Amino acid sequence: MADGTLASRVVLVTGAARRLGAAIARRLHAEGASVVLHYRNSDAEAAELEKALNAVRAGSAVRVKADLLAPVAPQALVNAARQRFGRLDYLVNNASAFYPTRLGEIETSHWEELVGSNVRAPLFLAEAAAPHLALAGGAIVNITDIHADRPLKGYVVYSVAKAGLVALTKSLALELAPGVRVNAVAPGAIAWPEDGQFESGERARIVATTPLKRTGAAEEVAQAVHFLCTATFVTGQIVAVDGGRSVFL
Repeated sequence: MADGTLASRVVLVTGAARRLGAAIARRLHAEGASVVLHYRNSDAEAAELEKALNAVRAGSAVRVKADLLAPVAPQALVNAARQRFGRLDYLVNNASAFYPTRLGEIETSHWEELVGSNVRAPLFLAEAAAPHLALAGGAIVNITDIHADRPLKGYVVYSVAKAGLVALTKSLALELAPGVRVNAVAPGAIAWPEDGQFESGERARIVATTPLKRTGAAEEVAQAVHFLCTATFVTGQIVAVDGGRSVFL
């Protein structure tokens, strides 16, 4: 339940217009934070979420459109947060490309997009945000994947990219200590892809091999993100939110 633990704080959430990112933004906003909603293509959804959050608390949300692979994007997003709210306390690196890349069919563009969105963008966003996060005693929360440790067949580049994000999380925890804590949430089956990447039989198999026997809700990942924003003696950790599936795999 909301308890206002993030009152007066400012958080930048990448990929915040829809699905998991939107749930994270809503949760942190409900806890009192002002939020910068990054998005790339989901103009209507970002505008709707911005309007809804500002209806709850006027002037508490702003949307910023950017392609995270553009060299100027990381600094521009940090500047937007500081210009609008005067500070930046938390960075949530949620934006991620996700699609299969089967061996023998992998193209350099796949590598650039998947590694770019999952490793390069979080690195340069962290670099741009770090001085401001340190002033606030803030934190970075990355969204990884249980398949960073146990690769998903047919998703070679995505699995490698998320493994890179795990390594980046731990490296940044060392580099930015003691001023900034850096952790990650590793979801399991939370929200199925909307493009039908997993057929019904595969979805049933995944649920059957999850100890809690269900898929998770985006709000359950958002709960873990909130915890890591406020857990002041936790850094360099990867928290699995997967219903126990990584224990089975």
